Amino acid sequence: MLIQILSHTPLYVWAILALLIYRGIVALRDREMAVRKMFIIPVIMLALSLQDIVAKFGTGLLPLSAWAGGALVMTLLVWKLSSAGISAGADAGNVRVHGSWVPLVLMMAIFCTKYATAVTLAVEPHAKGNALFSTVVCVLFGVFNGYFLGRLARNLKCLQLLRQTAGTSNYVTAIA
Repeated sequence: MLIQILSHTPLYVWAILALLIYRGIVALRDREMAVRKMFIIPVIMLALSLQDIVAKFGTGLLPLSAWAGGALVMTLLVWKLSSAGISAGADAGNVRVHGSWVPLVLMMAIFCTKYATAVTLAVEPHAKGNALFSTVVCVLFGVFNGYFLGRLARNLKCLQLLRQTAGTSNYVTAIA
């Protein structure tokens, strides 16, 4: 059965997996980037998750509220409890993003969740109407998105502090 599942998977799915692995590997290293580029991964992951939820479970109250609840809780947790993922960049408008394995793990978790959900619904189409199944999947997507959104919010707050510090000091240090 596994061979059938893998052989019936469209090629574009493997291309998406390769892209996510590449982006995750890039995220392992410290790098300098324009502030606006910090929005790319959170926005893409948000769009992919919501598109998948709507396509698989519709726009009903249960799937969207499950996603929103997971996203809200995780966004607040990451925003309040995580350390800064950025420090001052060499040029104005740039930041130094600290490398982390978490984006790679989360992108793989999102991919695996989407893949497992698609396979489950292909094998058992009636699972689409199962409230527990749809709730668990939507909460998971919300939690994944919440991490990226919370990290973005935390980094934007740190950016604001970096800019304030830069205005009062000649030397800007990383905010931890």
